[in-house]
Amino acid sequence: MTDTEAAAANIDAIVDDFSLLDDWDDRYRYVIELGRKLSPLDERDRNERNKVQGCASQVWLATTVQPNGADGPVLSFVGDSDAHIVKGLIAILLATYSGRHAKQILATDAVALFNQLGLREHLTPQRSNGFRSMVERIKSDARSALAQ
Repeated sequence: MTDTEAAAANIDAIVDDFSLLDDWDDRYRYVIELGRKLSPLDERDRNERNKVQGCASQVWLATTVQPNGADGPVLSFVGDSDAHIVKGLIAILLATYSGRHAKQILATDAVALFNQLGLREHLTPQRSNGFRSMVERIKSDARSALAQ
């Protein structure tokens, strides 16, 4: 299984798990649990360059770009936050985007996924704006990787 297939399987599993949880308290706990499973972010990646602007919480996203010939660059992400629910949102974004080609990243609408999971109506507007800021940061990195 390629990294892209693994990432797709991972986000599909998250969507399936969400569909099994009827209660929003259970969904919140699930999102927080996803965040707890994130690999720890290396201290050297907690810097101003990796800090995501537009988030109420502290959020860092570090990007690694690997050239991949004619298919274009593949981007991998690691991230962290000082807020439990935001760490869970990062985990959902990493499952959606990490290990994918830049063109796939630009073609994937994580905000639609966010809405499909029902997160938009159950999170504060600040958290929703922060989520959009993280998505825009990831897409900006993909555009930069394609331009090089």
